[in-house]
Amino acid sequence: MKLLVLDTSTEWCSAALWLDGSIVARRVLAGQRHSSLLLPMVDELLREAGVTLRQLDGIGYGAGPGSFTGLRIACAVTQGLAFGADLPVVGVSTLESIAEQTGADCVLRQDRPQGEYPEGHEYLAAYPLRVLTVLDARMAEVYWAAYQRDETGWRAVSEPQLALPESVEVPPGGDWIGAGNGFVAAGDVLRPLLSARLARIDDTLMPDAAAMAPLAARAFERGEAVDAALAAPIYLRDKVALTVDERRARHA
Repeated sequence: MKLLVLDTSTEWCSAALWLDGSIVARRVLAGQRHSSLLLPMVDELLREAGVTLRQLDGIGYGAGPGSFTGLRIACAVTQGLAFGADLPVVGVSTLESIAEQTGADCVLRQDRPQGEYPEGHEYLAAYPLRVLTVLDARMAEVYWAAYQRDETGWRAVSEPQLALPESVEVPPGGDWIGAGNGFVAAGDVLRPLLSARLARIDDTLMPDAAAMAPLAARAFERGEAVDAALAAPIYLRDKVALTVDERRARHA
């Protein structure tokens, strides 16, 4: 399977090619220059890999949550490219892409008796099994979700949501880790509130097309791809110009 994956959900701009399991990617700190950087980045990746858009099987994009303008850019570019090459598309959660970056390659698990896992699933990722992802949403709020990993991939234990930092919760169970720049932006609230329940915190991780690539591939394999006309961002925030008091009243 060959896929192009795009993400412009934060101040970072990234693109990646998934080429039958191999990943070629680009990522730059774009600020507000996503619209001028993304297409040249795509062209560079395609030339480097020696493939054309029409040779791809589909396009994935960071659907959100994230920056309102950034999500619209990725979605619009995805639609334009997909329409031109007659390709299906799939949206990928930015928060799930943070969880995807928290571990390492697949290894043989030695900590459980042989035969405990279903046949064919002896190999589990060395990723942490439970990840609380928190992304800075600006305006004194965060986007957050909680994911648990099994042999099929990530499953949302707490669905992506917009919240005040003090509303973020670690789900029941042990061995949770925290990830995402929300632990920097709202660290004065989140760290005292959650550190005792988290084995560790990686506050450097951000949504990234390279991390979205395997997630997009799994989504295509599950038959979740749609026509480009149906591509849509996941905004979560329905009103941008709320005062702090209005936001706190909404969450009360």
